[in-house]
Amino acid sequence: MKRLVAFTVGDFNGVGPEVALKAALHPSVLRIARPILVGPLDIFRHAARLFKCRVELERAVFPALTGKHLQVVDVGDGIWADVKFGAPTKSSGRSAGAAIERAVELCVNGSVEAMVTAPTSKEALHLAGYSFPGQTEMVTLFSGSQKVIMMLVSPSLRVGLVTVHAPLKDVPGLISKEKIVEKINLMLASLQRDFAVKKPALAMLGLNPHAGEAGHIGSEELSVLQPALDAARTNGARIDGPFPADAFFGTQAYKRYDGVLAMYHDQGLIPLKLLSFGKAVNVSCGLSIVRTSPDHGTAYDIAGKGKADASSMVEAVRTAVAIAKNRSSAA
Repeated sequence: MKRLVAFTVGDFNGVGPEVALKAALHPSVLRIARPILVGPLDIFRHAARLFKCRVELERAVFPALTGKHLQVVDVGDGIWADVKFGAPTKSSGRSAGAAIERAVELCVNGSVEAMVTAPTSKEALHLAGYSFPGQTEMVTLFSGSQKVIMMLVSPSLRVGLVTVHAPLKDVPGLISKEKIVEKINLMLASLQRDFAVKKPALAMLGLNPHAGEAGHIGSEELSVLQPALDAARTNGARIDGPFPADAFFGTQAYKRYDGVLAMYHDQGLIPLKLLSFGKAVNVSCGLSIVRTSPDHGTAYDIAGKGKADASSMVEAVRTAVAIAKNRSSAA
């Protein structure tokens, strides 16, 4: 059975519409999913012509979807005249935000089974009045969810983040025993429910170089991370660490675990993208709905040139469909 999946437009001044269209028409996607584009119909129609996509687009009307052409949920007030390739604008942010809101609504009311968000710009969203650090926080609020962990998934590695889009100088103050335990529990639950890993094993990275060197290079491993590990283990979780991040990845120790918990953004995502750029997927774990996204940004430098690689968007769709199936099986 093909799963209904909503694809948001992303930032139309970037590669959002291009990768959404290319992924929606990809043979491997069409075998497993029925794509529903969410964004301004005018933007998608012009993008299809610009990027020479052989497709007929029509306005979607739920629940009576015709199935004859690629369906578009027409939201936002973007028109082709608004497009300014290569720069964030209030108009592109407003369109991207409206698409996210509508896609979440479709997931919550059961019209679609998952959503995949094309890349957007935080600056554009802020210009449009959306005061969120990123799309994950928007989806969390609009879906009525309370807790979430960002997990990046690739064929060889799954990385969850304790802190996400925070300045490095603020990271130590944002880490607490309670927060780490919460992220561990969210990640374990997602590995079981979304990825069908019956008894997941996690590794946790240290915050400081050499994981603090027994307190000589920072005290957080002793005062925060180890107590969090001990607390999580009381619930039967298998989690090891805290490991020095450089040696952990350098020796390929990650291959022994179902997931890795990193303390901050670059600690976890640099090795993941080195291993799997273009094949990794961002999964919002802990939500009441299924949401994934590609592992790249708006790529303003190639916007409008037809050069965008939709591989990560395709992988995001495959992952979303797999999660939807696993959740259905577990229900």
